[in-house]
Amino acid sequence: MVINILLLAFGLTVLIFGADWLVAGASAIAKKMNVSDLAIGLTIVSFGTSAPELVVNTYASVQGNADIVFGNVIGSNNFNLFLILGLTGIISPLTAQRSTVWKEIPLSLAAVVVVYFLVNDAIFFSNQSFLSRLDGFILLAFFAVFLYYVYRMMRNDVQPEVVDHKKPRPAYMLIIMVVGGLAGLVLGGRIVVTNAVELAQMLGVSEKIIGLTIIAAGTSLPELATSLVAALRKNNDIAVGNVIGSNIFNLFFILSMSSMVRPIPFTSSFNLDLYILAGGTLFLFGAMYFSGRHRLNRFESAILLSSYIGYTIWLVMKEL
Repeated sequence: MVINILLLAFGLTVLIFGADWLVAGASAIAKKMNVSDLAIGLTIVSFGTSAPELVVNTYASVQGNADIVFGNVIGSNNFNLFLILGLTGIISPLTAQRSTVWKEIPLSLAAVVVVYFLVNDAIFFSNQSFLSRLDGFILLAFFAVFLYYVYRMMRNDVQPEVVDHKKPRPAYMLIIMVVGGLAGLVLGGRIVVTNAVELAQMLGVSEKIIGLTIIAAGTSLPELATSLVAALRKNNDIAVGNVIGSNIFNLFFILSMSSMVRPIPFTSSFNLDLYILAGGTLFLFGAMYFSGRHRLNRFESAILLSSYIGYTIWLVMKEL
């Protein structure tokens, strides 16, 4: 068991460093192209920080670990929304752009609703619930719409050139960082899934709990680090855009790719976790809407953080 724990920690470390190299290299390339901070946060940063979830879910799908597939995505989204925004908002109250409040946050809520209806076949259509390949294509179509929206936003939000007196990294170095980051993600993902499943079997706990807690938190560490640094630097667009973008990526793209590998059976017990995710997203929208300044203050951030702590304690106690 000790070896599995050490290997799991090692795998998560490789995932985090891989995501960091990928984000750093890709963001530097985007900056050279004068892409806005919000667009970078919604696309390159959110995709890079969600890469650990993608790799872990791909391996879990291949091995048929359905509860890890759903637990990782839903757990990561709850971690992003409640813990990361909670912590960053306590450090520095977060002010979002109008488009984030009226477009990106509602889109992330729509993603939860779409996934809910697609996976709950037993409620609406048949006796067995699963995410089919057809469902995956539907999610991928929504993801394409999201990318088109970001593309339109980038066209309408051209940034002025900024003179950077620091010597830029050469192009070959940025490419090495991106490729090396991807390699780290692949290696780390394989180690994490293999040892997480073995650890769950040894401890006698369900793969669902492992996915919702340990794996979800581990694969979300890049989002946590990115948003905390952005909050400390008063870059709210990156801090908020990273979380909202990652949640949209996870539901539309990562679940889509997972279902392409093989149809994934869905356990109805995950519905409660989806309800919590939808409720947290509604709370975020309401907090920023009713403030009149599109702002998440420290008190509201503390509510998000304490809610996540209570939710996690409840998950663990229910398993004991």
